[in-house]
Parts: sequence; structure tokens; C-alpha cells
Amino acid sequence: MNFQEIQRLDGTYVAKTYARYPVALVGGKNATLTDSEGREYIDFGSGIAVNVFGANDEAWKKAVIDQLNKIQHVSNYYYAEPQSRLAQMLCERTGAKRVFFSNSGAEANECALKAARRYSFLKYGEERDRIVSLKGSFHGRTLFTLTATGQDAFHKYFGPFVPDVSYAAPELADVMRVAGSDTCAVIIECVQGESGVNALPARFVGELADWCRRNDVLLICDEVQSGNGRCGTLYAYEQYGISPDIVTTAKGLAGGLPIGACLFFGRAEDALGAGDHGSTFGGNPVACAAACNVIGRLTPGFLLEVQGKAAYLRAKLQGFDGVREVTGLGMMIGLTVGRPAKEVAAACLERGLLVLTAHERVRLLPPLTITKTEMDEGLSILKEVLS
Repeated sequence: MNFQEIQRLDGTYVAKTYARYPVALVGGKNATLTDSEGREYIDFGSGIAVNVFGANDEAWKKAVIDQLNKIQHVSNYYYAEPQSRLAQMLCERTGAKRVFFSNSGAEANECALKAARRYSFLKYGEERDRIVSLKGSFHGRTLFTLTATGQDAFHKYFGPFVPDVSYAAPELADVMRVAGSDTCAVIIECVQGESGVNALPARFVGELADWCRRNDVLLICDEVQSGNGRCGTLYAYEQYGISPDIVTTAKGLAGGLPIGACLFFGRAEDALGAGDHGSTFGGNPVACAAACNVIGRLTPGFLLEVQGKAAYLRAKLQGFDGVREVTGLGMMIGLTVGRPAKEVAAACLERGLLVLTAHERVRLLPPLTITKTEMDEGLSILKEVLS
């Protein structure tokens, strides 16, 4: 099927929720993708931080195919080995006590917010249900996670929203201003991806963690985009030296298959009980087999390589004409440039480079396995566009 045929079918039958670029991707290898017309692109977006091992990774495909050759789905009325194995891997790597599996980052965050309210309800009663989120945050598109998203642009059309959610600037004084005695949880992204790839100040995150601990307020870290090696450690919060009560993740966890996970630590271990939450496809054995492959390969040595690639990319980018600021953490990179970000993305696409945008910034989220040759080719195109 050629591009025009694909585009016609999409325009006729798919809901009009996406402003797509005029390209249909059909294949590739690692960070080099191919479209329906046979043209190649260097991928600096990895499906928005999803394809952590790029396209067509042999070991990842084998893990998926091996599980498909056994059984593709198991109801959560029964046990499934890949789900149990993945939960063990995540707990042993992070110190978490329990994991709930879902299908997406929004669902993982929905689970975390519900769990926080139940934890507080059982301990303090029904009047302690307030969620505090940060301005500039993005936590998903379900009604609860959309409410918790601290950006007014996402709040049009869909009210009334879930009550008792407040927003604060990334300053402890402002969190304390909006968080009264009715607060049960604070949710943060250590790196706010959708609002411009902004890493939170380390001092603020440390002070917030201390305040939450002293007041028995659960600290939720949303690692949907920043997790699974993206920032050079398994999860970004590790670089802040804190111990969250709940961590959520998705996107790159299964390397390209839909999965979400909500990790419960310490006092939040029993925040949910039997029947309090559920998901038909959560913990699907094929997705979990893929995620086991991902987590098993995100070794300390591999993460050091990610840190090295991030340092290389950042050093190169900081020397480019037109780059005013490089933000983010690890291989989660934001660029403040002298032109509209969407204009830069379109110009890169024409020259064979896929980049993303986040508000006024260009956003780069390349596969963690990207080679130096692929990095240099992509950087060369970006430099030309920005110049």
C-alpha cells in the first residue's frame, strides 16, 4: 500500500485526534527507519520514548515470539509466569514491594492516584483525599489523570473534573500553600517531558520528599517517559536520591508493546486490596515477556553506555548555532532554538530526521541503542536545519 492509500484510509476511518506528519513508517533497523515509499530516516524520537532498543531488535523479537508460541493472553483470574517474573525483576531492581500492571502510562497514574486515596481513607477517613500536582505536569488523558495534569490547555472541553486536585509551582513553599491537612499525595515528574523537557530542581525534590515523609503524604513519581533507562539510570528519581512511595512507568518498559506499571514501596505496599482495581489486559504475558527482555538488558554497563551517548549528544548540541539552551536529563533532551519548534521538526523530516516537539522546544528521545554513526547522521541534519 502506498502513502496516498494509507493516508486516504486514515482520513476516512480514523478519529481526527492526531495532527500527523505526511509519512507512513513501515520498517527499519535500530534508529534507522523506512517509510512506505522506501525513504530512510534517522529516528530521534523512538515512538515518544517507547522503542528503547529501536526497530527490529533480534533479542526483543525472540522474547515476544517465544511467548506468542505459548499463549497470547491470560485472564488475571489466573497466574501467568511472565507477569510474575517481571514483577520480581522490577521489585528487585528498585526495592518496590508490589506491582500493578496496566496498559499505559495514564492507567498506571490512574492506579497510583486511586491507591493514594484508598491508603489515606483507610488510615485517616474520607476527608483526606486531596492530590497536589505541579504546574507544567502531564499525567495522562483519563479524566483523573487529565485533572492531575497541571496545564490549562489540556483542561478545555472535558469538565467537570475530578474534585480536590490542586496545582503548585515546583517550590516547597507553594506546595505547602495548596496542600492542607486534607492532602493524601503529591505527584511529580522528575523531568517534565510534555511541557518542555524540564528537569525539576534537585533541592526542591529533596525537600518535597522530606516534607511528604514527615506528613504521611504519599510521594508519587511519574516515570512514564523518563524511566526505563531514558535518563541514564533505570528511573530518573534515582539521580535525585529520594525514595518515593509509588512509582509509575510505561512507554519504554516493553520496548514497543503496550504496558504500564505502578510500583508500590514501603508504607504504600498494601494501598490496594482484592477487587479495588483491575485491568483485563494488564500484565498481558506477551507484553510482560517483552518487558522482561527490556529490564534484563538495562544493566549497569548498558546504562553507562546510555550516559556516554547522552553526554556526547549534549556536548554536540550545545555547540550548534541556533541552540540557546539544552534541557532535560540523559537521553531525554529539550532544545530551545531560535525558530518555532514545529517548523524545525518539519524541516528535519524533509531531510530525513525524526524529532519531536514539546511546547516551544524541540524534543529528542532517540533509541538507547542508537549507534554513533546514526547519532552523527542525525546531528548533521539537525545542525543544517538550525543553521
